[in-house]
Amino acid sequence: MTTLGTASAEPGEIDTGRLEVGETRDGSSFGLPVAVINGAEPGKTLYMQAASDGDELNGVGVISRVVPRLDPAELSGTILIVGIVNYHAFQVAEHRNPIDDTKMNRAYPGNENGTSSERIAAATFDVGTRADLILDLHQGSTSRMIDEVRVRCGKRHRLYEDCLELAKAFDCGYVLDQKGPDGQLARAAPDEGVPTVDPELGGCVGWDEESIRKGVDGVFNVLTHYGFLDGTLELTRQTRANSFEQYGAPGGGLVRLTKDLGDRVSRDEVLFELTTPFGEPKDSVTADTDGILWRTRRLPQVASGEYVCSVGTDVDSY
Repeated sequence: MTTLGTASAEPGEIDTGRLEVGETRDGSSFGLPVAVINGAEPGKTLYMQAASDGDELNGVGVISRVVPRLDPAELSGTILIVGIVNYHAFQVAEHRNPIDDTKMNRAYPGNENGTSSERIAAATFDVGTRADLILDLHQGSTSRMIDEVRVRCGKRHRLYEDCLELAKAFDCGYVLDQKGPDGQLARAAPDEGVPTVDPELGGCVGWDEESIRKGVDGVFNVLTHYGFLDGTLELTRQTRANSFEQYGAPGGGLVRLTKDLGDRVSRDEVLFELTTPFGEPKDSVTADTDGILWRTRRLPQVASGEYVCSVGTDVDSY
């Protein structure tokens, strides 16, 4: 029997339930939606979670499509899932937990007696560190971004190669290999011996079906590569960026990007132009170095200094 919150499953079974993590402002208890898929045969344990940031919904879309396709009778090992982590932010479609104004993915490993976010982080971290592998499903918030996987433990970490392998197995085609900020699950869990990556599935308002499809494919790639499902997976080379350069607007106006997401850019090549509301040219911004257009703002209007785009730099493949 494998149990997560109120969900319990014998080998060959699947169950859903709730993981209670606190109370709302009226004193009512609340819980995170959870699932246990217990394979008929023994094997590894995979932990997946989504909506650590409340407006990043593509991961929820992935889980809602993956679970109905899983047959425990054909599975070796166990999959533990928390379908929505940032409960309060999800309810109001906001990025940060509105109870304590905290970005959940800066609160790990959490504190069971701490703030709202720290308590949720502690509860989900406890589940995640029961596993052999972790997929923490994200997206680039509501910006436009390529589909990629982030390795956040840092190149000197003892599990660095294991995290790289997990990113490669997920196979979005692009990897950001850059040590993440303190408090990220993908930073904290490897310290406990669990290889962890952040698939960043595009960026949109609501969800994007193409990014969700890539996420679903990625989950099944991982399940195949690590022996949860029968079959073999041929690992393919990924395009890897090791750092970012961000570009802001030199003045106010309307932005016209000259490149599409995923396009290669060269040093001194124009990234975007700035015009007045009447289309009159005001300025242009060029790349400081070679790279890949990785992320852009969604709306065309900008004020002076406002974020416009990011270029992935120090690019190679592995």
